[in-house]
Amino acid sequence: MKTKFFTLLALPFLLGSCVGDEDQFNLTVPVQDNKVLLLKVDYTTNVFEEGKELTFSDTTATFTVETEYQTPADFGGIQLYYQELDAKIFDGTIHWMGLGTISYPESFDPASSFDVVLTNDFVFPTEGFENVFNPNQETYDYQTVWSAVQSLVKVREYLFSNPDATAKIFLYTPSVGIGNPAEWDWIIILKN
Repeated sequence: MKTKFFTLLALPFLLGSCVGDEDQFNLTVPVQDNKVLLLKVDYTTNVFEEGKELTFSDTTATFTVETEYQTPADFGGIQLYYQELDAKIFDGTIHWMGLGTISYPESFDPASSFDVVLTNDFVFPTEGFENVFNPNQETYDYQTVWSAVQSLVKVREYLFSNPDATAKIFLYTPSVGIGNPAEWDWIIILKN
């Protein structure tokens, strides 16, 4: 009788020790908060530079990014909103023959603060990519940009918790006219 009791008592611990890579990063824990992840990838090098996680108190069943754009005759800008909540998620100025800046989010966390998975697999968003601001209808290789962030634990958590979502993406060009592409960044937006 004591042997059966100890066996039953030990069973959860034995099963808990049999974890895969996903369990290593708690990817199976359901996400409770409504969050949006913004990731910056350098346009010319495709290197992940920094990111920011935004948390919202209200939840929605869908996630639509609404874009407001002011053409830079001299000064312009682009704002992105979580449409269902009417909440700003990005705000950046654009200068003609100058250099704009991102004013929202006010700060980003450095790439070094994001953990990476220990596996060599490559994951994609199931529903692909949605360019939320592409006024000239350019064709881009989003997979190359995505390769800079797909191994981040935070990205895997978002894909796991919202497997049917698209990865929202756009090219932020704070300098136009004789703009310097070395100053441009891809912004990738994921919803959990």
